[in-house]
Amino acid sequence: MGWLKKGKGLAITLGLTGTATALGLLFGEWQLHEANVVVLYILAVLLTARYTTGYVWGLVGGVLSVLLFNWFFTEPVSTLKVTDPSYLLTFLIMAITAVTTSTLTSRVKDSARRAQEKEQQTATMYRLTNLLSDAEDMDSIASIITQTVSDSFQCLAACLCFDQQGKAEKTYIQQKDEHAQIRRELREDLSRQMYALHQECSQGEEFYDWPIYGRSNILGVVRIPRETARNLTESNRKMLHAILETAAIAMDRLWISLAERQTREAVERERYRSNLLRSISHDLRTPLTGIMGMSEMLMDSLPEGENTYTMAADIYRDAEHILSLVQNILNLTRLQEGKLRLQRQMEPLEEVVGSAVAAISKRYPGRKVDITMPENLLMVPMDPRLIDQVLVNLLDNAQRHTPQDKELGIAVEEKGNFVQVRVYDRGCGIKPQDLPHIFEAFYTEKSACADAGSGVGLGLAICQSIVQAHGGTIIGQNRAGGGAEFIFTLPLEVEESE
Repeated sequence: MGWLKKGKGLAITLGLTGTATALGLLFGEWQLHEANVVVLYILAVLLTARYTTGYVWGLVGGVLSVLLFNWFFTEPVSTLKVTDPSYLLTFLIMAITAVTTSTLTSRVKDSARRAQEKEQQTATMYRLTNLLSDAEDMDSIASIITQTVSDSFQCLAACLCFDQQGKAEKTYIQQKDEHAQIRRELREDLSRQMYALHQECSQGEEFYDWPIYGRSNILGVVRIPRETARNLTESNRKMLHAILETAAIAMDRLWISLAERQTREAVERERYRSNLLRSISHDLRTPLTGIMGMSEMLMDSLPEGENTYTMAADIYRDAEHILSLVQNILNLTRLQEGKLRLQRQMEPLEEVVGSAVAAISKRYPGRKVDITMPENLLMVPMDPRLIDQVLVNLLDNAQRHTPQDKELGIAVEEKGNFVQVRVYDRGCGIKPQDLPHIFEAFYTEKSACADAGSGVGLGLAICQSIVQAHGGTIIGQNRAGGGAEFIFTLPLEVEESE
């Protein structure tokens, strides 16, 4: 390619100076003044500078014009010897004029070329921005970038995208011809190389790769064929970087838009679920209360030993359990929506613990619950109804996972500005894989206890929400020697604003 440009420049230079010489000889036949010949040579230099690249051929044309003028038009002709000293000044002025003309013409031409390039680049960036603003997915963005780079640098470029975790896709888009694109499979070694791409450009056997960086990680890679990449000018590189920056903005915008859409969908799903649960819970409360009332009436009218009494007691217990689940669902939806307000007041913690233990003893007759309280009376700022529910949920959860003859208890201890409540058991414990998820709503662990029963995974989520609303913390863990324990804290002092 280089020697073709040089050959073209040489041919233009020789052709124009040769033409000027031929016309000068013709002017001599017509006996025109030598100044006209000088003008012809200056015109030849001007045209040489106009139709060749760079400054070199214009300068060569200027020097060659002086030599040809001396050879053909000064006495003695056909020799470079100068007998008339006045011609030396003519040669000097002619050379200076030719060089100056060549330089100015080349500069004007370069300025025009740069202006044209800038105009083309501006049009390209404008078109690229418009296309990217309408792109709805990463494939569309990659296709637009591939087409733009291919058109801008006259090559078959490619574009590889990364997901939100920074992992490269299995395939990438490459320009097949002027109007068509294909997907090529990305080799595993190239995938690792792309992920570790930190420099401005990576040189491969087939492509040069330029990374597209977003706010926090790599979003994609633009691939340009090796031969094209090696011939990129400084202006081309600036244009490429502008394309990469525009692509990064578009990709970042798309990921942010997708994240916002997913968040909106999650919020909408949660709202629908909360409304459904609340509606079902309200519809269940009335019949459950009636079932419990009728069961209690039957129990009061029957001797304890009869099968009918036992059946009524089972119905009452199951209905009470379902009613507790319904109440948990209602409280969870209220907490999530911020509609459950704390009715905080100073209450003796011992009474709340006693109330919760009494409720469990009524629900599970014969179950012994050990209670350890400090000697001094603990007055805690809390909503007694909600803390009672926390204790009932924790005790009920422990009861379902602990055999009847195993230890189950509550221990209360004052620790600085907090009171610590520990509900412990010697049951089956918590599986390690379940520990990170036990406080998630609707998460149910698969207990190893055969009689553990099944829940809906709301009790512990309710406990966490209530305790955190009080400004406390709650954790669950396994005990040494078997069993599990849940420990929550409540502040003993609360600011007035709360």
